[in-house]
Amino acid sequence: MSGSSAAKRLLAEATGAESAFVPDDARIGSFERWDSLAHMRLVLALEQLVGRELDPDEVVQIESLEDVRAILEANHPASAGAPARAEARESSSR
Repeated sequence: MSGSSAAKRLLAEATGAESAFVPDDARIGSFERWDSLAHMRLVLALEQLVGRELDPDEVVQIESLEDVRAILEANHPASAGAPARAEARESSSR
């Protein structure tokens, strides 16, 4: 899964929207479903996925789908799906 599709999936889950209805240029002020509660859900999901608490500065800088993708890429440089592939390799080698 690419960073873009992972970011879109996280935002969709946080907002209760289907991924297909999350615009590629989604921003907190322009995507109606992205309100303050959805933002906190998104932050929690990001923290779980990257395995660390985001700094308060990082949280307030998340304003777009691109920002979400950038956090995922920064924490999983190869791709946002890398941990899942590693788990799959691990289980197939058992």
